[in-house]
Amino acid sequence: MNLQLDGKVVWITGASGGIGRELARAFGSAGCSLLLSAHSRLAELQARTAEEPFADRALCVAADVTDPEACERAAAAGVERFGRLDVCIANAGAWTPGDHGLHELEPERLRQSVAVNLLGSAFTVRAFMGQLERNGPHASGDGAAVVLIGSTAGRFGERGHSDYSMAKAGLIGLMQSVKNELPELDPWARINTLEPGWTVTEMAREALSDDGAVRRALSTMALRQLGAARDVAGTAVGLASPALSRHVTGQVVTVAGGMEGRQLWDPESLDVERARQRSAP
Repeated sequence: MNLQLDGKVVWITGASGGIGRELARAFGSAGCSLLLSAHSRLAELQARTAEEPFADRALCVAADVTDPEACERAAAAGVERFGRLDVCIANAGAWTPGDHGLHELEPERLRQSVAVNLLGSAFTVRAFMGQLERNGPHASGDGAAVVLIGSTAGRFGERGHSDYSMAKAGLIGLMQSVKNELPELDPWARINTLEPGWTVTEMAREALSDDGAVRRALSTMALRQLGAARDVAGTAVGLASPALSRHVTGQVVTVAGGMEGRQLWDPESLDVERARQRSAP
């Protein structure tokens, strides 16, 4: 099937992480040119990207998404290299290990979680919209696309991580507002939010090393398996594709194995190793 993404330019933030890498591979395989941004692991991102088949269609830049000017510079670098940006995947985020009730959380952790997970996405989309206003809609009429990478923590909450949960929940308000602003810049532009559940990445590796934690997570999922980064990436491509999602905007798509926020299975009956193996890269 023609996804109508060939030749489009995609900006992916947090591209040095596990989901970011799979996003780059998925959009690269669809024929896109890639603006890949990372904060502290730029050299690693550049080295890894150089080995990919889409290397000649990729530009790696440094960008701290909590800095609006850094986001503007990243977007400008993409426009300078490729002429425009057509798709924005606001993927950069951070989950801090350590379970603490809200009354125990250090104020700085609260501020940093909101800065990275909520304001970082807002600054990213703001920079993307700015270049869209300057460059106008794509000649194809396919429409620009934005995908925010949220979390099921924003829907169900997460005990001990209210900082992360509240920041991810804020993305829904951002999306619901921007969905009505984007068409002023591009009549066919869309924005949606993708909510991964427990996904095997470097960020979640420590938490998922605890068999008890894995069983508790799996017990809430109809499919009884952890997510893989490729699951998230494939859905993001679908949301960005005009062929698949031309008339979809302001929606939340959950990629979490049917998670309901309640226990569906007896934790002791679950095969933890099988779940890990099925989610391996």
